[in-house]
Amino acid sequence: MQNDEMTEAMEELEDADMEAAMASEENTGDSDTDALQAEIERLQKELALQKDVYLRMAAEYDNFRKRSSKDRLQAIANTKASDVSEILSVTDNLSRALSTECSDANYKKGVEMIASQFEAVIRKLGVTEIEAVGKPFDPNFHNAINSREDENFPDNTVCEVLQKGYLFEDKVIRPALVVVANP
Repeated sequence: MQNDEMTEAMEELEDADMEAAMASEENTGDSDTDALQAEIERLQKELALQKDVYLRMAAEYDNFRKRSSKDRLQAIANTKASDVSEILSVTDNLSRALSTECSDANYKKGVEMIASQFEAVIRKLGVTEIEAVGKPFDPNFHNAINSREDENFPDNTVCEVLQKGYLFEDKVIRPALVVVANP
């Protein structure tokens, strides 16, 4: 589109040059003044055309720079989210280890410390757990695996979490696997 506009503008300049040349041939008395005036007008039109081309190119470059920066930041965020989602299985295994019975109190305390340290690192990376139990079922955050009758919860409310869900910078990287109550 820009090339078409430039071509049209160049044709207009050529037409203006032709008109100026014809006008200078007709007026032999003031030919020097008229020729100079025509040349000034032609150069002013050419300058305006070049200025327009320059401004369009500068705007295109600025848009390209902004779009590239945004795409780069999005790619970094997607890569981070992908990497973090791979680590979430470790969090699940630590939770399972904490929920099992253990006769050695020191061993259990060590696993608890590792789990809490791991959760702190994940929070620092921008990962938050999706709250589910007692919340209305939302397919954007929850994946319903089953439903059951439960008088303790209103209809269409999450009553049990089978696997925790997580958000990374307000983006769901893993929905919570839940059981939904039906009275």
